[in-house]
Amino acid sequence: MTTTSRARVRAVRLGPRSLAALVLVSAVGVVGFCWPFLAPPGSQIGAHAEDAPWLFAGLLILLVAVVSATISESGLGPKAVAMVGVLAATGAALRPIGAGTAGIEPMFFLMVLSGRVLGPGFGFVLGSVTMFASALLTGGVGPWMPFQMLAMGWFTMGAGLLPGQVRLRGRGERLLLAAYGFFAAFAYGTIMNLAGWPFMGALTSNIAFDPDGTVRANLARFVAYCLTTSMGWDLGRAVCTVVLTLVLGPALLRALRRATRRAAFETAVTFDAPAA
Repeated sequence: MTTTSRARVRAVRLGPRSLAALVLVSAVGVVGFCWPFLAPPGSQIGAHAEDAPWLFAGLLILLVAVVSATISESGLGPKAVAMVGVLAATGAALRPIGAGTAGIEPMFFLMVLSGRVLGPGFGFVLGSVTMFASALLTGGVGPWMPFQMLAMGWFTMGAGLLPGQVRLRGRGERLLLAAYGFFAAFAYGTIMNLAGWPFMGALTSNIAFDPDGTVRANLARFVAYCLTTSMGWDLGRAVCTVVLTLVLGPALLRALRRATRRAAFETAVTFDAPAA
């Protein structure tokens, strides 16, 4: 295979406007996740529970702005939109499989491989749209949904930022993707723990968020919370992602790359004049 045929093809390219919107929504998301460690002790933390719907709406608006800026600037064509739709529908259908069973979530390996092949811009759009579609499918719409959309967007985008996009193929690439999927699955679970941990109430558990505690004390509580409540689930998600990546990865990577080449996302559509 020649270098030209193996050149990186991206369905969505992040230009200046879409990149700025992505940085903005990521910054707001980081604050939304990490505010328990940013707020000073004794602040009116409890008021945040009433503000959750507003944060929900604000993050959704920012996520829509990212997608809109990406579409308007990169010229996302009907072929790329169709690819997003197919992969998002597949991911949304995979999410309920194994739900409630030791973290078996096959959706994550599809996001890793799709982000790897189609790039970080497409990956962020795909991750966000997939989580939104799966929330509608499973009835999981609530203040936590924008956090899930943002975290899955980061998860899928990270796969597109991995090195060796052109030269690394075969077993080495699968091992790289499996390692990323393993650690990113834990990162996703840890990030999502931040969305619900502050609202447990300090009086209900000694591992809940304490509004009057120091950053070090709350960090210790959060680590204990993750170890005791979600470690098993995150481990199941990570192992499931690794196994599916190693077993089904070769076939799915070939299929995604073949579809990407045939779609020719970066080729402008032209119309020839009819023959005389």
